[in-house]
Amino acid sequence: MSYQPPSSVPVEIPDGFKPLGTSGSRLLEIERSKASFSPADLEKYIYGDAAIERRNRILPVVENEPAFDKSQIHYMDRGAKYRHGLAKEKRLVQLTRELGWTAEDVRTAEELLDMPAAFGLHNSMFLKTLRAQSTDEQRELFLKPAENYEIIGCYAQTELGHGSNVQGLETTAVYKPESKSFVINTPGMSSMKWWIGGLGRTADHAVVMAQLYTPDGKNGSLVRRGPYPFVVPLRDTKTRELLPGRTIMDIGPKAGYPMTDNGTAIFNNVEIPHVNFLAKFASVDVESGRFSKPPHDKLAYGTMIYIRAGIVQQARMILARSATVAIRYCSVRRQFADRDAPVTDDGRKPAETPVVNYQLVQARIFPPLVQAFACHYTGREMMRQYESNESAMAEGDFSLLADLHATSSGLKSLCTLMASNAIEECRRACGGHGYSLSSGLASLWSDYLPQVTWEGDSYMLTQQTGRYLFKTFRTILSDPNAEMSRENLTAHYVRKYIANPEAKAPFKYAGDLSDPQLFIDAFGHRAAYLTATALRKRDIEKRTWNSLLIDIFRCSTAHAQYYLVYNFAQAIMHDQELKAQPALHRIMTTCFELFACYTMDAEASEFLSSRYLSPQQHELLRNRVHALLAELRPQAVPLVDSWNIPDYLLNSALGRKDGDVYPALVRFAQGEPLNQTRFNVDVNDEQLEVGKEEGVRAWSKL
Repeated sequence: MSYQPPSSVPVEIPDGFKPLGTSGSRLLEIERSKASFSPADLEKYIYGDAAIERRNRILPVVENEPAFDKSQIHYMDRGAKYRHGLAKEKRLVQLTRELGWTAEDVRTAEELLDMPAAFGLHNSMFLKTLRAQSTDEQRELFLKPAENYEIIGCYAQTELGHGSNVQGLETTAVYKPESKSFVINTPGMSSMKWWIGGLGRTADHAVVMAQLYTPDGKNGSLVRRGPYPFVVPLRDTKTRELLPGRTIMDIGPKAGYPMTDNGTAIFNNVEIPHVNFLAKFASVDVESGRFSKPPHDKLAYGTMIYIRAGIVQQARMILARSATVAIRYCSVRRQFADRDAPVTDDGRKPAETPVVNYQLVQARIFPPLVQAFACHYTGREMMRQYESNESAMAEGDFSLLADLHATSSGLKSLCTLMASNAIEECRRACGGHGYSLSSGLASLWSDYLPQVTWEGDSYMLTQQTGRYLFKTFRTILSDPNAEMSRENLTAHYVRKYIANPEAKAPFKYAGDLSDPQLFIDAFGHRAAYLTATALRKRDIEKRTWNSLLIDIFRCSTAHAQYYLVYNFAQAIMHDQELKAQPALHRIMTTCFELFACYTMDAEASEFLSSRYLSPQQHELLRNRVHALLAELRPQAVPLVDSWNIPDYLLNSALGRKDGDVYPALVRFAQGEPLNQTRFNVDVNDEQLEVGKEEGVRAWSKL
């Protein structure tokens, strides 16, 4: 189903009024004829048969469901958007039951809908926390009703004064043995729960993260135990009235997520039963209040790793969506003529050039396309490692956890920043039309932007990666043979650097840059060099942690980029499914080379400062980037086609699969409700609308 404008069209356009010149459909048809590979084969390789079947089965359902209609969204006010989102959430639950959809089916439907709304936190963090941290009794009390949508929950962690610093949360939960209950309090304004999705108007329960205080066994004084999760009822599930001691409201309009009611809450002596403390790992004795801490302080990291691995996989689709819109539109849009193009024999000026032909445009919109493939391979590998780590932890083996957690933190930071920057770069590359909401990119950017902040601020989060890199480097420096998991890639590149810190890049010619191992070695050396440099400042120069935060951010970025390069390279070198299809292997090799060369060029200062790369090699590398842009140019439209992102999901007049950009832009303008009203601009008349005796008046009479 193609992008559709609002159904109400008050302004009529003359019949037969069409764009001049070659149609957008024909231009994209020409682009697709240049493919050196089968986009359908690449699509199958990316997603697999099961995912494609699932999408093809579910897409017609969501496209044709009135509750999922997107045509009016850009013309709705905030209240209408919330109501539309709530209707979407209800209907999705109903369809799930009617059609017997699995969890994978629902996830696919949500991805296609791309309408984050009131049940978002219920379906994610609320249910995930209950599943991960509930006892059997609590699963019966809370999880089963939540899974049946008998209660609707949210996850209340962030406060007005605290976000990423979970240890600094101020909300308190004090255990009272005499009443066998916890008392939840918001001690000050900075302690108000804030930004909580679904809290404003929707949720009737919350998992509240609060500082636990229990009595000391010796003198009965209260001891702070750290932040832990509590299930707190918020509203009567029938009347929807707030329960006593709760002050809750929506926090107002945001840059994006208009369908989600992000809210705030104040708790005033809210008493909850002992069973409402989620106690799978930590526990409080019901009689004495004696506290038992978790057997391993990193047990909760498994859920965080899963979420961050999912964020990497989501980033690939954001990058692919952005590239799809920009590449298709820039293949249809024509502006100016190549100044070096010869004049025709009859003296006419050459035809205007497709915007995608300009090298400066290619340098902006091709990198997001190859970054999408890089995130695809790394997201897949992170999910594999997550499952491997979960199995290992179940057997009491925590050896993979630290490296996986640190890497997932660095990747979360890098991929969200990379994806959010790519959306905006692609929007700008679309020129003036990219500014219209009809492009699909402006709203995508505003809705995606929270990813940079939540699940760990993408700048501050890198400290977790930095601490691990320092620890690993120190361990290997003191004992080069220290035992570490064979899957620990960090230890591998650190050992290699320590053995030869003066290593140099081995390439002399452009042809040498076709070797994936060259880039693995280069990015590993750079990551180790940055870690060694920062560690020297910390351990020898005794610099403060705060003074090293920029260095640590760079260390984390380098480490994450190493993982992206490594996983992409492994596919090029060893993926038998890919190697069995030579045409796909060739185009993926081109994409890998562009990703590796472009990233290395963008970060060239660090490769140069480490003396791994010489200025002459850098020039060779930069020239290779330019050559790869030209090499990828005829394959750009077929490559975005291989992601096969439906028009329904793109919701973009510019990125339409059929290329009919200009008629779609005109239809979008026709649907603007303002076009149905005549306005009074007489400065001496307070009436604002023509022909309405009781219409809206100017501010002087309001």
